[in-house]
Amino acid sequence: MKKLSRRGVRILAAAGLAVPAALTFAGPAHAETNPRCVDSVQIGATAYVTVGGQTAASVKQYKGCGKNYAYTYVWQQYRASHGSYQVCTSIVTGSTLRDLQCSSGPEVWSLGANTLSVCTRALGGISDVAQKETEVRC
Repeated sequence: MKKLSRRGVRILAAAGLAVPAALTFAGPAHAETNPRCVDSVQIGATAYVTVGGQTAASVKQYKGCGKNYAYTYVWQQYRASHGSYQVCTSIVTGSTLRDLQCSSGPEVWSLGANTLSVCTRALGGISDVAQKETEVRC
């Protein structure tokens, strides 16, 4: 669990570079199929990361199997026009990141946070370029 200030949240993806590779999900893309809980359902609206006026990624929050999950997907148009990048996602409670996960692939799922009893939001970001949060769900 990591405590972040508002400024710290803005650099989520950069902080994610320090996450050990063993904790990342870098498998093949299975858009919106949670590999840890197939019965999970999206809660709240999708948020969109924009870079230079272009939609670059989608950020979603899911619940299921007794946990909350964050999911971030980098859109093809961004991937096609940018070289390497790091995509990170996390469940957030207050100013605390829970279950921060990063990948160099097109998508990343969090492992699942035991946060169903508190208000949460999902946060997703691309490198240190941009990030976005979903709405708070209680």
